[in-house]
Amino acid sequence: MELTATTPTAAATATPARRAAVRDADGMAVAAFILGLVGLLVLNVFLGPIAIALASVALWRGTARRGRAFLGLGLGIADLLVLVAFMQFDSTMSWNF
Repeated sequence: MELTATTPTAAATATPARRAAVRDADGMAVAAFILGLVGLLVLNVFLGPIAIALASVALWRGTARRGRAFLGLGLGIADLLVLVAFMQFDSTMSWNF
């Protein structure tokens, strides 16, 4: 049996604080996606801006889930566009079915 020297991976050499920061940013990306998706149906006036903020912070912190963060950002913007469309249609600050 022969032992070979291996180089440590980037994840193994990262500090615990850096791993925690990336994990937090990943959680923010997922939360932005979920809030943006739910915001298309209910409470889009609140959930849209929260999804935009969370996705922006996740991207700024360097999340590994960039696609999910961009989807959360897009869905947050779509939440606000849906709100504006329904406000124009109903001439109210909220919308209902």
